[in-house]
Amino acid sequence: MENRKGAIFSAPCRLRLFPIFHFPFSIFLFLSACGTPGEPVPPRAPVAPPIRDLSARQVGDAVRLTFTLPDRTMDGQLFDRPPDIEVFRGVAPSVDASPAGDWKVALLLTIPSALVDTYRTQGQVQFDDPLVPAELAATGGQRRMYAVKTRASKRRASDFSNAVSVRVYPVARPIAAIRVRVTESAIELEWDAPAQSTGAASLAALEGALAGYRVYRIEAAAEEAAAAPRLLGPSATTSFRDTDFEFGRTYRYTVRSVVQYQAESAESADSAPAEVTPRDLFPPAAPEDLVVVLVPGEEGRSAHLELSWSISPEPGVAGYHVYRSAQRDTRGERITAAILPVPAFRDTTVEPGKRYTYTVTAVDKAGNESPRSAPVSVTVNASRE
Repeated sequence: MENRKGAIFSAPCRLRLFPIFHFPFSIFLFLSACGTPGEPVPPRAPVAPPIRDLSARQVGDAVRLTFTLPDRTMDGQLFDRPPDIEVFRGVAPSVDASPAGDWKVALLLTIPSALVDTYRTQGQVQFDDPLVPAELAATGGQRRMYAVKTRASKRRASDFSNAVSVRVYPVARPIAAIRVRVTESAIELEWDAPAQSTGAASLAALEGALAGYRVYRIEAAAEEAAAAPRLLGPSATTSFRDTDFEFGRTYRYTVRSVVQYQAESAESADSAPAEVTPRDLFPPAAPEDLVVVLVPGEEGRSAHLELSWSISPEPGVAGYHVYRSAQRDTRGERITAAILPVPAFRDTTVEPGKRYTYTVTAVDKAGNESPRSAPVSVTVNASRE
């Protein structure tokens, strides 16, 4: 209908009563009629729950942020793609500023959804905020605060994550190279001590002092799975022995210097990596206590020799070989076709009237053969019983 001013209104809603008779009761059906339907309600913007596990630590000339990215909305719906990530940072006005103070944080950068997966490591997002070495030298010990948000739509972002703060300090320059030597019992690492900070200042001029090193290792298979390097241990000197290794596996080592600032410490960035695949090229020790006993011949049977020796105490030994010589001062030939699993052997191929010299070697699981044992000589009797 149209009003006097020409504006068009929809017909008002009317309530009508329709009686429906059904013995013994009367039922009245109420119908409502309106001029037009209501306005459509826009769908709610997807919002992720706030992140609660944000952590921050200094790694060389950067602050590393780590957190878990939600994969569902507040309503429990799975995201079809990762939400954008907004990183916020605040800097304390002074070195002595309290972390509980009312700081202001500003948007540092946004990681778009399409790039989020490039920041994932072991199921978490990892982002490095670079530090300027020259600024660190002037404001060493300054505290920085960080927080993050996620944004699954342009209309609405998540609430702030938990806020974290970290003090940042000048660090030593990364160690240039690691020297590696493989021994039978350890992988030995050595490196040169750094002399300067990343800001080109002498380490001796810093407020902190070089307190030692931390050695990290990762296996090649774990690296392909994006696993984090494992801390093997600290070292007070420029060397380290890794005794927890297996031959044939590939390991990658990095070393970080540690500068101590009163109650806090700061690690340098990783050294140049050193990769090594240790090979077992180390033969076992020669067997000991070789004994050769002549067993006289009996009716219808020739004499033979029984050999025995002490079992090798080394865990990697797979068995033994026996060598025999019929001439003096010669090494002789191996007379065992296969490795003997036990420290004993019976030689039934000897001839009466001849003198034989025996030696024994140990063979490990990698195929390395030991030096020969001390020789033992025996003469086979010429007569038979």
